[in-house]
Amino acid sequence: MPVALGRRVPAPVLFVLGGLSMYVGAALAIGLFDRLAPSAVAVLRLIGAAAVLLAWRRPPAAAWRGVRLGRAGAFGLATALMNLAFYEAIARMPLGTAVAVEFCGPVAVAAVSSRRPRDVAAVALALAGVLFIADVRWSAAPLGLVWAMVAAALWAAYIVLGARVARAGNGVDDMAVGFAVAAVMLSPVLLIGVPGGPATLFEPAVLVLGLGVGVLSSVVPYALDQVVLRRVGRARFAVLLALLPATATVVGLLALAQVPTPGEALGIAAVVGAVALRSRDGDPEPDLTTESSSRPEDRPP
Repeated sequence: MPVALGRRVPAPVLFVLGGLSMYVGAALAIGLFDRLAPSAVAVLRLIGAAAVLLAWRRPPAAAWRGVRLGRAGAFGLATALMNLAFYEAIARMPLGTAVAVEFCGPVAVAAVSSRRPRDVAAVALALAGVLFIADVRWSAAPLGLVWAMVAAALWAAYIVLGARVARAGNGVDDMAVGFAVAAVMLSPVLLIGVPGGPATLFEPAVLVLGLGVGVLSSVVPYALDQVVLRRVGRARFAVLLALLPATATVVGLLALAQVPTPGEALGIAAVVGAVALRSRDGDPEPDLTTESSSRPEDRPP
């Protein structure tokens, strides 16, 4: 989506569109779980996304050198590992529980990145909404909880590193480079995550599903993230991410006839309230000139 168009579309709308794409991609990924290990599905998704992005953007030679390459590679690896950990988590525990635990990451970023009472209230309201929607089951398998917590930490890293990539001014190009770097680094996972052997990867159905998962779950939502990250700060971005479980609930209602419980309906209302509280017009535009000089040890702004 062009940046000019992205500026005219409200950030919550962009997140809903990205969420819808992400959950359709998740449905395709479920169709691969009986043929590939969850980690292998995550890597196949990464390879599909990297291939599409490289063909679309064709990053210039400057994107493959120096600090820019390192920044993009760190972002791509954090994103890939986040998805890998989340797929491993949902293979061992209910999706709602994994989402709730994983949300500890963006909520922590929002809490650290802001000092204003309005932001703190919005974060608290969003967290309450996520917990209502997710219906957390703390009796889930311990290993699943570990994977979900790893995904939460990597989600926080995705927000921080994604902001640096976006503010450097070449977000989608650097995302393509980052995904390519991560795909090369994690490709050995495919050798141990395909029960049927490497030939399984070349089955037409697997290739088509893998490409579809990559486009719908990575290219579309993460490209939208790059548009939004150039417009808003990390605290607001993290709060807006709370729209994802709300979107999942709505998709479940419309596509799967899953009627929300009273607790889930209350959670949706809380999340919408948090977004409305934090997403008022008039927030200053983020400074796009200082992020590229930030050092790793700098405190997030």
